[in-house]
Amino acid sequence: MDISVVIPLFNEEESLPELYAWIERVMKANSFSFEVIFINDGSTDHSWEVIEKLKSQSDCVKGIKFRRNYGKSAALFCGFEEAEGDVVITMDADLQDSPDEIPELYRMIIKDGYDLVSGWKQKRYDPLSKTLPTKLFNATARKVSGIKNLHDFNCGLKAYRKEVVKNIEVYGEMHRYIPYLAKNAGFNKIGEKAVHHQARKYGTTKFGLNRFVNGYLDLISLWFLSKFGIKPMHFFGLLGSLMFLVGMISVIIVGVSKLYAMYNGLPYRLVTDSPYFYLSLTAMIIGTQLFLAGFLGELISRNAPERNNYQIEKKV
Repeated sequence: MDISVVIPLFNEEESLPELYAWIERVMKANSFSFEVIFINDGSTDHSWEVIEKLKSQSDCVKGIKFRRNYGKSAALFCGFEEAEGDVVITMDADLQDSPDEIPELYRMIIKDGYDLVSGWKQKRYDPLSKTLPTKLFNATARKVSGIKNLHDFNCGLKAYRKEVVKNIEVYGEMHRYIPYLAKNAGFNKIGEKAVHHQARKYGTTKFGLNRFVNGYLDLISLWFLSKFGIKPMHFFGLLGSLMFLVGMISVIIVGVSKLYAMYNGLPYRLVTDSPYFYLSLTAMIIGTQLFLAGFLGELISRNAPERNNYQIEKKV
């Protein structure tokens, strides 16, 4: 099979027939063998009934229905597991992503050899309250991930080589950082294509401003896991050792200062009367706790079943 189109959705009953007809028209015009996988993420409208109707009309349609709303990452994870095409295309169900982009995305994967191609909505039909935080979010993501050529990490329209989606785990709200997940899995040929962004035709957006806060926290988590996920002692142990060392040196300085004053007959006060003593003691305690956190992290990591789950490309 040439292409699997994975479409997460939540309350999009009005757009689904039009979206599928558009996808089908593009696929037939280019003689692609394809499947369309709709993941109904706990919709409360009639989206599932629409998917069942589309399934009865075409063998190219597959549907997955969640009992409740789990989020876009969970929907993509299940869609990726189900996908059978050589190239996997993801797009949103709100008709803001154009299926006319599919042939070129497919060509970039098959002919140009990209592992992943991300869409870039250069001209967006979104309010300023959404576009400005998006620009800041993408700039931060580029800096942290090291993927300098992507302008729009969160664009729903993406194309993947099949091996990519079968070797990454999308969880939590990590759908925003699939290019970063792919890079960490060893898929480094990541490209970008400017795509057409359309104004929403039906319904309202399902995303609020809280996603930018959650996105920032997820980015920090992903960065930490990619750097220290299997070696937490390298982070916590080093930081704890440095803090303990600073505290210990500070305590010695406080003690030596009192002894010097006593020896030279200068006025002095008890060590416990000095605020620096308590600051030093606090630094030593925190340093010890950080060191122990790294040690416990190492014990947990050593017993994790995926500790030696390396990405092997070929064997001979």
